[in-house]
Amino acid sequence: MRIIVQEAPFDFGQQAQAFASGRQNMGAIVTFTGVVRDDASGALTAMEIEHYPGMTEAALTAIANDACARWSLGDVLILHRYGRLTPGEMIMMVATAARHRRDAFEAAEFLMDYLKSRAPFWKREVTAEGASWVAAKDEDEAALDRW
Repeated sequence: MRIIVQEAPFDFGQQAQAFASGRQNMGAIVTFTGVVRDDASGALTAMEIEHYPGMTEAALTAIANDACARWSLGDVLILHRYGRLTPGEMIMMVATAARHRRDAFEAAEFLMDYLKSRAPFWKREVTAEGASWVAAKDEDEAALDRW
């Protein structure tokens, strides 16, 4: 299991290849990458992401351990960036490895639902008009109910 919280951009291909390499006993590897999405008006200049070092890694480790307890996983990677990111930049990546695809897909989706609604990151959208904190969305919270 690897939990990475960093400011620098990451190379998705390199991370995915390193995660998949040598997995002879795993039949499925699922990856998901989140990208900073412009707002509906096209006015987003940047997304500023803050976190508390130590607390963030501990929370992500706990949810990765929870995923491993719920599904038969061989490994988990959670990589999340912080700092100032612009539309189109990769913000995070989740990878799961399992003997069977259902475990890998469901665990990856569970991790994504958690990261979207409960991970201790604070996001502020910046436009030409100013900046505003991103509020929790009801649909993101509701997605956790199925788990």
